[in-house]
Amino acid sequence: MPVRAFFRHSLVLTYALPERVLQPLLPPGLTLDKHGEFGFVAIAMVQTEKLRPSFVPEFLGQDFFLSGYRIFSRFTTRTGKNLRGLRILRSDTNRTLMACFGNLLTHYNYRKAKVQVSESDDRLEIAIETPNAEADLHVVADIGNTPAPLPDGSVFSTPQEARRFAGPLPFTFDYESETNSIVMIKGVRENWNPELVSARVSKATFFEHPPFREETPVLSSVFYVRQIPYRWERGVREQLP
Repeated sequence: MPVRAFFRHSLVLTYALPERVLQPLLPPGLTLDKHGEFGFVAIAMVQTEKLRPSFVPEFLGQDFFLSGYRIFSRFTTRTGKNLRGLRILRSDTNRTLMACFGNLLTHYNYRKAKVQVSESDDRLEIAIETPNAEADLHVVADIGNTPAPLPDGSVFSTPQEARRFAGPLPFTFDYESETNSIVMIKGVRENWNPELVSARVSKATFFEHPPFREETPVLSSVFYVRQIPYRWERGVREQLP
C-alpha cells in the first residue's frame, strides 16, 4: 500500500566492500551497483514521524527510529529500463509495533532494538543495542560543520562521486520467492539535499559477522539531511524469466 512519513533527520554511513562479498547477498534478478571494483552497504539511521498508509489521517501516524542495512543494487526491467535501488539486508527499530507490522507487510527483516539518540545543533549521537550484538552501532556525527571532507581512505575521489551513493535511491527492491518476482517500491522525497558530515563510528558489529568479518569495510561517505517529507508508492511486481 502507499505510505507517507516525515523524516526529522537521516544519517547515512556508506561502506565500500569488494564485489565478491556483496553480489552473493543479492537475490535473483539484482546486480550490484558498483563504483570501480567496489559495491556498497549503507547504514541509514532515520528518525521517522507520522508514518501511516496514505489514506490514514496524519494524527494516526507512528513515530519511531529506524536503522537499515541496504546494498546498492540495480534491476533491469522487461522493457529494458535499468533501475537503481536498495536491497534491504536488515532493519532495526525501537518500536515493537513497527517490528511486527513491518515484518507482516515486507521482507525487510525488522528487529526490536534499544536505541538512544542525543541531538543538538552541532552534534548527533546514536547508540543501538541489538540481541546478541547482531547489529550494535555507536556513531557520533558533527552535523554543525558542513560540508565536511570525505572520510580518510574513502574510495570516492570527489564529493560528487560520493553523492551518487548518498541514498535513498529511487527504488527499494524485494524478492518474492513464491512467484520468482522482484517487487519494486518507489520512494518519492522533497527537498532532498544531503550534506557531507564527519563522524566517528566506534562500534558496528554487523560487519563482525559472516560474510563481512574477513574483510575490512571502508567508510567512504557520511551524509546527513533533515526535515524531509517522504512517501512510498504501492509496490509493483515483475516476474523474472
